[in-house]
Amino acid sequence: MRTGNRRDFIRNASGMIGMTMLPFSFPEDHNRKRNNMISIARVNSDFVREPLIRPFGFKGGYMSEIWQSVVQVESDKGTIKTGLCSQSVLWSDARVFSGHSEAGGNPLMYAMTEYGLRLIQGQSFNDPISLLENILDPVLDYGRKITGHEDLRKTFALNALVALDNAVWLIYAHENGISTFDDMIPDRYRPALSYHHKAVASIPLMAYSIPVSEITQAVKDGYFFMKIKIGQPGTQEEMLQKDKERLTEIHKAIGKETTTYTRNGKIPYYFDANGRYESKDTLLRLLDHADRIGALEQIALIEEPFPEEKEILVDDLGIRIAADESAHTDEDALIRIQMGYKAIALKAIAKTLSMTMKIAAVAHENDVPCFCADLTVTPVLVEWNKNIAARLAPFPDLGLGLLETNGHQNYLNWEKLVSHHPHPDASWRTVRDGVYLLNEEYYDKSGGIFDPLPYYENLFQPK
Repeated sequence: MRTGNRRDFIRNASGMIGMTMLPFSFPEDHNRKRNNMISIARVNSDFVREPLIRPFGFKGGYMSEIWQSVVQVESDKGTIKTGLCSQSVLWSDARVFSGHSEAGGNPLMYAMTEYGLRLIQGQSFNDPISLLENILDPVLDYGRKITGHEDLRKTFALNALVALDNAVWLIYAHENGISTFDDMIPDRYRPALSYHHKAVASIPLMAYSIPVSEITQAVKDGYFFMKIKIGQPGTQEEMLQKDKERLTEIHKAIGKETTTYTRNGKIPYYFDANGRYESKDTLLRLLDHADRIGALEQIALIEEPFPEEKEILVDDLGIRIAADESAHTDEDALIRIQMGYKAIALKAIAKTLSMTMKIAAVAHENDVPCFCADLTVTPVLVEWNKNIAARLAPFPDLGLGLLETNGHQNYLNWEKLVSHHPHPDASWRTVRDGVYLLNEEYYDKSGGIFDPLPYYENLFQPK
């Protein structure tokens, strides 16, 4: 180790009968005031470079490693908590990635993490969300200076602040006597996070370089909701041709496979373009191709087809379009919803838990379904995302929550990373027949996010 669709938008979930619980009833004391002022006395940080199995391709680029930034935050009462983050320079702002060597881009995001820590040292706060709101713009401004991009994407700053935000939430929970994720959710955001699913679908990611044989094997292993990266490298014409060929190959391999989780019994496809399609016409040509080969009805959603700055309306495409990185904040999410986006990909592990709660609330208030997308994170961070996915309203036509998890497909040292999880052998940590089965123990333990992390905590011991 180195250190959606053409059917009407419906709200009544179906499919997996009996696997989704009704909205969860919060404890009677959930309205108690939490006005304990918390002061940050000391901060620290470190990082670990985790190699990947193979180059990981999306947004027209390829990553070979992922930096895991680790922060430690201590309050004036002596509460010490550790937060983790998996950095993704390519996802957060592809221009920064392409403008530097891979080893040169990662330190820029890490420097923003350090800057955020210095901002909160000696500061006091009532709740983590207000703290994030106070430091987000200063950290973004700092990032603009060090990257040289005056229009640096806000997701770059949010990604840099994930570890800090997680550590602050843990301090907040400890000093307010909170021991479960349910009780940690502020009242304002509880309507959007009111379910307790018994099962959450695990979505594997099929990047450019994943052989079709591995996609076929994933279906045999029980996975039934496929996330497929489109928008391959090259000109728009080259990209479109490659995507057509890739779709044809995949559909030929798994298009006739069946599942009990969907209304039509077919495997749903989830395309992620990461903004690579520069016009609506180009995307429509891909959809026409999908129609010709009989794959169109299996396209459940397309995520981020267009560059966000083009502000293309998507309400006339006949396919559920999802916003991901363009929904940087709750305000941006509302704009996307007004542009016709019919789903929001939440990333508590990329945009911070604080911002994710705000985005989830906006989507809920506008009857737009959400699901959780991955950032190729470690097993510990999967649990932060899973805590959100487990509480979202059922995704239409499926009747259960959705959670993308692709770390097991990409990290060279995945099993070692699993050993750093507080509950590596827990039944709810692993995927069975394409789903995470979430029992009472899972909700009692909140996926282990409140438990100690000895491996990462030891990074801060005197050398």
